[in-house]
Amino acid sequence: MPQIKDIVRPPRELSDALAKIGTATASSELSLMGIRDPQIRGPLPLKQGKSVAGPALTLQCMPKREDLYGTNEYENPELQLHRHVLYPAQAGDMVIVDARGDMASGIFGEMMLTFFAGRGGAGVVVDGCIRDSAKAKELDLGIWVRGVTPNYHAQTNLIPFAVNVPIACGNVLVMPGDIVVADDDGVVVIPVALAPKLIEVASEHAEWEEFARYRLSQGGDLRKYYPLTEEVQEEYIAWRNAQNGFAHT
Repeated sequence: MPQIKDIVRPPRELSDALAKIGTATASSELSLMGIRDPQIRGPLPLKQGKSVAGPALTLQCMPKREDLYGTNEYENPELQLHRHVLYPAQAGDMVIVDARGDMASGIFGEMMLTFFAGRGGAGVVVDGCIRDSAKAKELDLGIWVRGVTPNYHAQTNLIPFAVNVPIACGNVLVMPGDIVVADDDGVVVIPVALAPKLIEVASEHAEWEEFARYRLSQGGDLRKYYPLTEEVQEEYIAWRNAQNGFAHT
């Protein structure tokens, strides 16, 4: 049986906070912190409305070579590493798969995804395809994929090759244990060391955007309120104090 290393998980509160912040704010603030382009391009939500974040369990796929991997779907299941990336799953985890953008291999199907959902998994991101998509949509699980296929994982072009190693998913480096945020806008990778600072600045960003959104909805001047100018800082502070139950002084 393959020996698969587990990941080091950051505190759960970091992931919970980042899920609330979302990918758009996380991406823009990360760019100001030196991570210019953290977006995993290609995978899109299989169903809308999920916003999740969690540490990355990673699966690397490689081009199929039959002398190394000639088994069929149910032969020697314990040699199939796409199963092993799921075995250490804990509540809140994300599974991130470098499937090389392949559109003919269904990395996971309904049963694998059901298992992961049952373990409390937050989401799956595949730079490629899954199968059994109708059943997958019914699961309480965020799923981001390039597409769907009827083929099983190693039927055509790919084989699962390594688990919990650095991968390139959608041409973005993902380290095991990185926090991955995914919502309707896409998928963003966040280095754990930057997460606390990102949460701090993104929370401030979200607060002034809420004020700006409120003023713009009333017909406020876009030049004043987005982004906030010095001209409306006192107005913003008064609004913020009122929201927090403090008197304006």
